[in-house]
Amino acid sequence: MSDTREHQRFPVLTPAQVETTRRFASGPETRFAPGETLYAIGDHGAPAWLVVDGSIEVVRRDGLSREATITVHQAGQFSGEVNQLAGRPSIAAGRAGPDGCTALPLDPAHLRALMVGSADVGEIVMRALILRRVSLIEEGGAGTILIGTPGSPDMVRLQDFLGRSGLPNRVLDLRSDEEGRELVERTGVLPEELPLVVCPAGPVLKRPSVEELAACLGVVPDIDPERLFDVAIVGAGPAGLATAVYAASEGLSVVVLDGRAMGGQAGASSRIENYLGFPTGISGQALAGRAFNQALKFGAEIAIPVTVEGLDCDGSVPTLLCADERRVKARAVVIASGARYRRPDVPRLSEFEGAGISYWVSAIEARLCAGEEVVLVGGGNSAGQAVAFLAPQVRKLHLVVRRELEATMSRYLIDRIAALPNVEIHVGCEVAGLEGDRQTGLTAATFRDRRDGTLTRREVRHMFLFIGADPNADWAQGCVDTDAKGFVVTGGGSLPLETSRAGVFAIGDVRAGSTKRVAAAVGEGAAVVAQIHSMFAEQLARETRA
Repeated sequence: MSDTREHQRFPVLTPAQVETTRRFASGPETRFAPGETLYAIGDHGAPAWLVVDGSIEVVRRDGLSREATITVHQAGQFSGEVNQLAGRPSIAAGRAGPDGCTALPLDPAHLRALMVGSADVGEIVMRALILRRVSLIEEGGAGTILIGTPGSPDMVRLQDFLGRSGLPNRVLDLRSDEEGRELVERTGVLPEELPLVVCPAGPVLKRPSVEELAACLGVVPDIDPERLFDVAIVGAGPAGLATAVYAASEGLSVVVLDGRAMGGQAGASSRIENYLGFPTGISGQALAGRAFNQALKFGAEIAIPVTVEGLDCDGSVPTLLCADERRVKARAVVIASGARYRRPDVPRLSEFEGAGISYWVSAIEARLCAGEEVVLVGGGNSAGQAVAFLAPQVRKLHLVVRRELEATMSRYLIDRIAALPNVEIHVGCEVAGLEGDRQTGLTAATFRDRRDGTLTRREVRHMFLFIGADPNADWAQGCVDTDAKGFVVTGGGSLPLETSRAGVFAIGDVRAGSTKRVAAAVGEGAAVVAQIHSMFAEQLARETRA
């Protein structure tokens, strides 16, 4: 993190701002003796502490066993980062300095109240919490430690979840890092049990699933199955997060569920340049991260990864049926589950997913194929953005498309690709075959010219597929109407975004007839909240008349 932002990461509140913050404290001033712990790594619901007198030394784990000091908070400064907004486990620890410390606690609820209740102090605190998380990610010394072979399918799978979720992590290469190798040898881990994952609070996992890792990190909140939310949102893409922000900021109780990571398909975009207000562009992950933090600020609960498997419409209120027998009830359900990546009908495709074949391009994938020859299939805007991001980092990029780019891609992206000297465009071609094995990954691919059937073989280890998406609404079928392609139909009743089932709405890419753009998804997220308010008002009017 640049020193020019150091004062924003660790601001010192003025006496007037301290008094404002004091009004939102969740408890009285507390005195801590020198060296006494205020909060430990892994503590759930650890408050942010405003230092009134003395100091707080903040430390993180450096590697597997050592500690490293992040900063020392003096009087007028406050502890915490983004996890303090949601009450998630702390990824750092704080203890009183050599002269002790007197501090005021702000638990998650009171911290969020400060954000909303004081625009001046709230902006300072919010910016600091976000910048601290960013610096922890950039420095790579805090958070989760992954031990194994970089580039292996399981390593990439876990890195992708952590990266897209904005969770700090560090990778120790088993082949070259002595500390990681010693831990593997000491614990007797077998090769098939790698990667090894060390959670911030200390637990060690062997080749965990994403769900097991999330549980170890404590990022999934406990949801009371008897609680009735005002709004339950399925999908944490732009549409779902926009709904969460608008609904929560207007006082509705909100829960967001997503089976993978925040951002949806947009979260995998390396750069979005046609979204209003960002003339230089913004990555999908950055946009999603800002919306995620904004939703937390207003009190929305976000449960990721929690897969929604069904929708029960038989009761008085719709109920979401989730993995691990979770149930979520809400007065209104918003289907914002977007679309899932389309998979071409190519033999052995599933064998190489995560082992050479990807459906997105992030910094992780770019590092893995740096300096190599790669293939990217697809001619839409998301494909164009991926080409512009990836091409400068590889030796050569083959862009395989069925039609001329002018028919499917925005002009600014076509012009940018034309200026890239290492991009070769193959029009009228498709993937016909794949070679390799699961252990070594993809080694070669064969392409067919659709015009004359000519086959061309290329030795490549990385292929990226951007060939569109299908609606992700199978879980809701039987409850709401869909069209012939599986998109959810809306507008049959009095509310334009309401489905065939009263109280269930659909927005974004999953909705039939929607405009497949980030801005349109965000707009529908705002619009659906207004329609939910209208539904609640009508329900109240009927109850009053009765």
